[in-house]
Amino acid sequence: MGNNNNVTEFVLLGLTQDPEGQKTLFVMIFLIYIVTMVGNLLIVVTVFGSPSLDSPMYFFLAYLSLMDAVYSTVISPKLIIDLLWDRKTISFPACMGQLFLEHLFGGSEVFLLVVMAYDRYVAICRPLHYLTVMNRQVCILLLVAAWIGGLVYSMVQLLFVYSLPFCGPNVINHFICDMYPLLELACTDTYLIGLTVVANGGAISMVIFIFLLMSYGVILNSLKSHSLEGRRRALSTCSSHTTVVVLFFVPCIFMYVSPVSNFPIDKSITLVYTVITPMLNPLIYTLRNAEMKNAMKKFWCNNLTKERMGMCHLQ
Repeated sequence: MGNNNNVTEFVLLGLTQDPEGQKTLFVMIFLIYIVTMVGNLLIVVTVFGSPSLDSPMYFFLAYLSLMDAVYSTVISPKLIIDLLWDRKTISFPACMGQLFLEHLFGGSEVFLLVVMAYDRYVAICRPLHYLTVMNRQVCILLLVAAWIGGLVYSMVQLLFVYSLPFCGPNVINHFICDMYPLLELACTDTYLIGLTVVANGGAISMVIFIFLLMSYGVILNSLKSHSLEGRRRALSTCSSHTTVVVLFFVPCIFMYVSPVSNFPIDKSITLVYTVITPMLNPLIYTLRNAEMKNAMKKFWCNNLTKERMGMCHLQ
């Protein structure tokens, strides 16, 4: 533990102190969590169960959904339980665990969104080479690279916080263990560490966000030579990808590019990318994608019919 650590647990102030507000939030976040899990797991099962969704794009989409499901499980259940209790505490190890996992899945998702942009670039700008460039081995390598990127990023974040001395105040004005609220509690000057967090989290988010927007710009620019139908399809996938990118990055950048601060609005912004965005991703990808919707209908209808048939035979 830290070099001067007598804090064994932290008290989370949560989203609001108002009992009525807590009840409303409990219902809302509980429903959002269920929709998030069902939506994302539906995509995972459909992609891996449908031969028609064999392309690299869906392979990455399934893993993005899996990451979203796990990411929200790191955040939401604890938040939902806390909204029912008056005293919201988290032990020091659990707090560090949450911090690590939250940045591991958040970081991996950032890198996976880059991989997905590259996949769209190859598919749209170099369609004839698509299947040779994005073969199964390359897809797995890129997925592993995204995970390693997330792992390195979260290890750095964790080491910063883990080495800090926590000796007195243990009330976190937040609903999760995150960098800035924790830096505020350390019994030492965290200004420099705060700047490294900005460099690590903020700069990475900012650079990748600009890179992604530019790459989608390049993709859209190359569509001039495509047929009308090809253009329409490419625009549809790219617009859903861009929507997800904006929803994920804008709140992150807002949070991490500003120097160490813990404003009341920070909680609402964190809520957007930890609770709401993972729910919206599956909706954005499936509602705008005819292929995905058809595969879902087909896959689930076939499986449900089989089950019914099986039951009929049993009778």
